[in-house]
Amino acid sequence: MSTSTSSAVKAAFDIEEIRAQFPILKELVHGKPLVYFDNAATSQKPRRVIKAESTYYATINANVHRGVHTLSTKATEAQEASRETIRTHLNAKHAHEVIFTSGTTASINLAANSLGQLLLKKGDEVVISGMEHHSNIVPWQLACERHGAVLKVIPISESGEWDFPSANQLISSSANRVRILAISHVSNTLGTINPVKELVAEAKKRGIVTVVDGAQAVPHLKVDVQDLGCDFYAFSGHKAYGPTGIGVLYGREELLEKMPPWQGGGEMIDQVTLEKSTWAKLPFKFEAGTPNIAGIIGLGEAIRWMNDYDLVAMAAHERTLREHATKELLAIEGLRIIGTAKEKVGVVSFVIDGVHHYDLGTLLDQQGIAVRTGHHCTQPLMERFGVSGTTRASFACFNTNAEVDAMVAATKKAVKMLR
Repeated sequence: MSTSTSSAVKAAFDIEEIRAQFPILKELVHGKPLVYFDNAATSQKPRRVIKAESTYYATINANVHRGVHTLSTKATEAQEASRETIRTHLNAKHAHEVIFTSGTTASINLAANSLGQLLLKKGDEVVISGMEHHSNIVPWQLACERHGAVLKVIPISESGEWDFPSANQLISSSANRVRILAISHVSNTLGTINPVKELVAEAKKRGIVTVVDGAQAVPHLKVDVQDLGCDFYAFSGHKAYGPTGIGVLYGREELLEKMPPWQGGGEMIDQVTLEKSTWAKLPFKFEAGTPNIAGIIGLGEAIRWMNDYDLVAMAAHERTLREHATKELLAIEGLRIIGTAKEKVGVVSFVIDGVHHYDLGTLLDQQGIAVRTGHHCTQPLMERFGVSGTTRASFACFNTNAEVDAMVAATKKAVKMLR
C-alpha cells in the first residue's frame, strides 16, 4: 500500500514542498487562511496518508488473517507491512512486540489492566508524575483501586520539569513496593522533554516495570525503545500525521508472554470450548476483534512519510518556531508562559493577565488561527501552576514563522478587545 519511493537519501527539508502535501492548509476559516497550531491534539495528514487509507477501501477492503481469498491476503500483507514499519521505526526487537490499539488511551488501559492483574497486590505502589495526561493517570488509579495498591506522584518544578531527586527517592524507597513506573516522554501541555532514559535505568535496577506515554514524542523525536530501555511504549497515529482511531503499544516480549489478555473475542484465541479458552500467540493475544485495518495502513504510511525526511531537520524547524513564538509572545504585557523547561518540543502554553483562555481562543479562531484552550486533560498540572487553563500553540513541521507572526498579531488584537 505504500506510495513511498525507496531511497537511502533523506528528502531535503523544503517547507513549501512539505506544506503543498497537506490539502487542509488551503482551507479558509472565517474567510482567513487557516493557521493550524493544534497539532498536540491532532496533527494534519499529508496527501499520501489520505490516499493510502482510501486506496485500501477502494481496492482491497477485506478482513485480515481470516480468509484464503485474494483480497484478504492483500489486506493482511498491507497490515503486517505497517507493523514491520513501526517495529523498525521504534527499533523494537520483534514485530510481535507491536500491538495495535485504538490509540494511546487504549494502549495505557491495556497495560494498566493486564499488568495490574500480573503484578499488583495490596500495598504495592505505582509511580506516575504530576504532569501526566489524564490517560496516564486514571487507568492507574483504577488499577490501584482494583488491587489495593497505592499511587505515588513525582512532583513538578516551577519550570515544568520532574523533581528528579524526588523521583529517584520515590522509586527507591517504600520498602521496595514500587511495581510500575508510568511516565510521559513529552508533556502535552508544557512541551517538556523528560529524561525518561535516566529514570527508566534507575527503575530497571530495582526490577520496576516501566510504561512510557509517547503520544507527544513520536511526532517530534526519534524514539528507540531499546535505547530507552522501557518495557512498554504507547503512542497514537493521529498525532503523528496518521489517522485517528489507531494506536500502538510496544511491549517487551518476555512481559507480553506473561500478561493475561485484556479483551476477549475473535482473533485473540487459539482454541475455544464452552469450558475453557487458550490464547493466540503474540501479537494477536492482545488484538481481539476486527482491527482498524485502514487506520493501521494509514499509520504505516505516515511513519514512512516521516522517515522520508530528516527527522533532525524537522525537529530543528519546530524548535525555531517555538523560540520565535516564545520571544514574540513574551513582548505582550501580562503574558506568562507555563512550562520553561530547558528541553522542549514545539509547544508554547501561556496565560495572559485579565484574559480568559477560552475568550482568547474564540477570538483567535475568528482570525483563522486554531489553538487549544483549557486544561488539556492535565487538571492536576493546572492545579500545580494555579491556573484554570492555558492557551496552547503546538507546532508541526508544516508550520512557518509567518504563521507565528500572524498568531502573535491576532493575540495582540484580541487582548485589546478583552481588556
